[in-house]
Amino acid sequence: MFKRQDNATAHIDTLIGRSARVQGDIEFAGGLHVDGCVTGNVRVVAGGTASLSVSEHGVIDGTVEAPQVVLNGTVNGDIVARDRVVLGAKARVRGNVSYGVIEMALGAEITGRLIPASPEAEASAPTAA
Repeated sequence: MFKRQDNATAHIDTLIGRSARVQGDIEFAGGLHVDGCVTGNVRVVAGGTASLSVSEHGVIDGTVEAPQVVLNGTVNGDIVARDRVVLGAKARVRGNVSYGVIEMALGAEITGRLIPASPEAEASAPTAA
């Protein structure tokens, strides 16, 4: 009846390595994996579909906006994921988490609010003709 998505086969187009430090906002499409440190906002290119994964060594100091987020590291800022958020055991979030579906492992920490995406807001959003 319920089938769990396998995140192990996620496609990665862009990798920020463990020793890399990026200052500034990042806009991406496809898959982005952060193993290093990003100081700035991370978001999907307008109209794009994408997924973001952050390893246990990865740190993002800024807001994250992506349809799917898999977090094992740290985000110091809000997370907005309209589809799915997966928080691993070593995940640390210092900010609010807005989500469609959320999965949390034992040990994950959120210092902020959990905000479920409301189906009413999506239904009342204007659609392009």
